Amino acid sequence: MKAGTEPVTIALVEDDDEARKRLVASIRTDPSLRLAGEFRTGAEAIAGLAVEVPDVFLVDLGLPDMPGLEIVRRIASQHPSCDILVVTIFGDEESVIGALEAGARGYLLKGALERDIAIDIRHLRNGGSPLSPVIARQVLKRLVPGRSAQPAGALLTPRESEILNAIARGFSYAETANLLHLSVQTVHTHLKNIYKKLAVHSKTEAVFEADRRRLL
Repeated sequence: MKAGTEPVTIALVEDDDEARKRLVASIRTDPSLRLAGEFRTGAEAIAGLAVEVPDVFLVDLGLPDMPGLEIVRRIASQHPSCDILVVTIFGDEESVIGALEAGARGYLLKGALERDIAIDIRHLRNGGSPLSPVIARQVLKRLVPGRSAQPAGALLTPRESEILNAIARGFSYAETANLLHLSVQTVHTHLKNIYKKLAVHSKTEAVFEADRRRLL
């Protein structure tokens, strides 16, 4: 960091202890960043940002006390100078577009190396909009005219998309269940439905086929 340059202040809300610790450690190892606050719930985050507004606010959408999209809306409205960056497991189109429309200026899926978060933060502060590749594709699908729609029977529900996105990023069935606050049996049930819709017989085939059909 150049002499006389103030560090970028960061706050984050993440209910998963391990994910929060990794992000905090990444922020603290970069001298150009300063951690202003870390929170487990939406209520804690709203109260914390009333005391100190950071330059960048990292938001997980899967919070235990209120929808992450509501947090994005409230912070964007109450603190317009704060850049909001979503960091989450949810990669379905509804969550992505909802977050961007609510005021988020970037959207990253968990699974990328947390040591890269400083790069995304600097990109955001320089006026960019950091997006995971699969998220950029979701946005482009809405913007590019003439793309043929998928057959109704082949489309995945938002929950099925969340599960398949998690599996595609290397999460185990148990980790996926924990991230989405589901039972492992429920994850297996959704996967069976995904297999039927995509006419496949394994998670590897499901990920490949969903990507081929641009459902991820």
